[in-house]
Amino acid sequence: MHALDKWIKDNSISRKILASNLNISIASLSRYLSGDRIPKQEIMEKIISYTDGKINPTNFYIVKNNKNNNFSEYRKDHLLGIEDLKESEISSLLNRADDIIRENRIQPTVNQKYRGKTLVNLFFEDSTRTKTSFELAAKRLGIDVINMQIETSSIRKGESLLDTAMTLNAMQPDILVIRHSLSGTPHLLANKVNCGVINAGDGQHEHPTQALLDALAIRRRKKRIKGLKIAICGDIAHSRVARSNIKLLITMGATVNLIAPSTLMAEGLSDYGANIFNNFKEGLNEVDIVMILRLQKERMQGSYIPSAKEYFKFYGLDREKLSFAKSDALVMHPGPINRGVEIDSELADDINRTLILEQVELGVAIRMSVIEHLINNLEHKK
Repeated sequence: MHALDKWIKDNSISRKILASNLNISIASLSRYLSGDRIPKQEIMEKIISYTDGKINPTNFYIVKNNKNNNFSEYRKDHLLGIEDLKESEISSLLNRADDIIRENRIQPTVNQKYRGKTLVNLFFEDSTRTKTSFELAAKRLGIDVINMQIETSSIRKGESLLDTAMTLNAMQPDILVIRHSLSGTPHLLANKVNCGVINAGDGQHEHPTQALLDALAIRRRKKRIKGLKIAICGDIAHSRVARSNIKLLITMGATVNLIAPSTLMAEGLSDYGANIFNNFKEGLNEVDIVMILRLQKERMQGSYIPSAKEYFKFYGLDREKLSFAKSDALVMHPGPINRGVEIDSELADDINRTLILEQVELGVAIRMSVIEHLINNLEHKK
């Protein structure tokens, strides 16, 4: 029994009364107690005050003692994509991320175990969430971070990507995180360097850590992935997020529906076992999770939709369209959001129906897990 639940029982009150006194919903309190959501600092202070200090961060958060987590299930030197991963390898990455979340909720500290290790961020495309998330993940592990400034690097002077990679390799980093507009670039570098390589997005191919954090968010809220029905909607043709998620979710036992106009639907995805829909209502029938994708205008050459207004009318998610799914269906979006184009602004801000902010939060934990796995695998080979 959770310490706060025990306190509630001992003091003969109910969760409903406590939630009212804390000025939060019963649903939010339940998520705090189950570990699905982190209480904000002001909520934690109210809990401490209301219980006269009997409930505090030390006994509020419960750390699962996972003595069996020796990173043995994921033995690869790199994370280049989801396609070749087994269910056990994916679970190993998700399980370690869960442990990291629990550990950091009790006492957020910088891990000194990996002190002296170095991670290099090499981003050839614009990024806010992913780049910052990798940097924060590395720093929480005590790893030194180098952010390569592409606009001022030797690449602008004509140096090839491989020359840059070999130069970085000579500096002996431990992890190289790369995002590039050309599909397959991380795989090319992985064959040329001695460190672990993490694919942070390559062209229209894959974005494995985004798929992993999406899976973590789903598993933490729904308690499972296997057996769920998940719809991925929007610009599937240009989305590396869609490709990684399709492969991961099907591997983990979910049913995946793809919903998009024919101009934005990629070919061959049914070969992975996904169901193809052009009609929003049909595709959302009995769905547990609705994952909305951004229109990748920077990758479009030509006209794929009549207009943003027309697109929202038929494929933008609002409460009316969400009603086609299950009553407790949750909404996800990898960001950045184009409000009023892919999703209604009011719905996007509804924390009871969306996992958007949780996706951002969990990104740090999943990337810490990936980095730990790769460093441990490389250490064992020395």
